[in-house]
Amino acid sequence: MLKKITSLVVVGLLLNLTFVAPVSASTRPEKEAKFVAELKTKLATFGSGTEAQVKVTLRDKTKLRGYVSEVSDAHFVVVDPKTSVTTTVFYPQVKQVTGHNLSTGGRIAVNVAIAVGILLVIFMIVGRYADD
Repeated sequence: MLKKITSLVVVGLLLNLTFVAPVSASTRPEKEAKFVAELKTKLATFGSGTEAQVKVTLRDKTKLRGYVSEVSDAHFVVVDPKTSVTTTVFYPQVKQVTGHNLSTGGRIAVNVAIAVGILLVIFMIVGRYADD
């Protein structure tokens, strides 16, 4: 009994060590530059044109929906398909961008793959301790 408890404690401590989050002490401009770079990459994956539907939340809590018609180094343009109103959005104004770049089938496949992976890990752990 003591052997099982000790092994569970050791496993718990090892798992704790593997899930350590890195800490970085970066300044605000560095964080903003990193966010802008990630935002440009995300917009590049969405593309531009009527197929590149996005939902943009700005720092002033304004929400925009539409498609990306133009992407440049300093800004991008969102067009509302219903009213054809164009809005130029500068990268520092953006709080969050979401878009449609995976089909429903793709999302289902990704979620199923994640669930299968988690189940395999659980069965492997349970199988190890079932033999004891």
